[in-house]
Parts: sequence; C-alpha cells; structure tokens
Amino acid sequence: MSTKRKADDRGPLKADCLWRDVFNHVTSRWGFLILIALADGPMRFYVLRNRVEGISEKMLSQTLKSLMRHGLISRHVQDSIPPQVTYALTDMGHEIAERLDSVSNWIGDHVAEIARMQTQFDQGPN
Repeated sequence: MSTKRKADDRGPLKADCLWRDVFNHVTSRWGFLILIALADGPMRFYVLRNRVEGISEKMLSQTLKSLMRHGLISRHVQDSIPPQVTYALTDMGHEIAERLDSVSNWIGDHVAEIARMQTQFDQGPN
C-alpha cells in the first residue's frame, strides 16, 4: 500500500528529514542484516555477532544502538553475574523486518539473473 507524496511534503527526499535518518540505518549493510537475523527471535550479543558474519563487535554495538534509538530493537538485561544482555525486535522492528525479508527473498529469487547480468556488464559492450 503506497501513497504518492506531495512535492512540498517533508518526506524522504529532504536532507533534514527523520525519515531519511531512519532509512539510512535500516537499509545500511549491517542494519538490514541485524534486523533480518533478529526476526528469528531474541539473541545475545555474541550469538548475533556470529550470526551476522563479518560484522565487528564495534559495528554491531553501534548499529544496535542506532536501531534501539529508532525503537526497532529492545535490549533486555538479566540480573545475573555476569549480566546477560539479549536483543529483540520491538513491534515496529517486526514490521520492518518482515518487509526487509521480502526484499531479501526477492534478491534470492533473482540471484542467478543478477549474476548473469553482472557477467554481461563486466564483459563490456558487444
């Protein structure tokens, strides 16, 4: 369900728009993958780090903080020694993760065609 925006709307095409800030974090390389990973359920920091291959602890921490700030991820601390921290999607996080999963599935469905097009492009004009 999409709606067209008015030309003067303070929407995503405006540089100072909150929409753009959230979009940048959600669709960043790591934000996208973290949201999809957490769609499988709550995870502890190191489990999530291992699940999203290639992400550093620093980048995982930064991305989690930005997604928490936007209300997409929650952080739960269990009172234990040492404290156990678990991250989970919020209701809004579940909504966006479903949509990102659709994008991920679309890419997966078209990966062979994309690879063929890349090869064709890399070979240059005929």
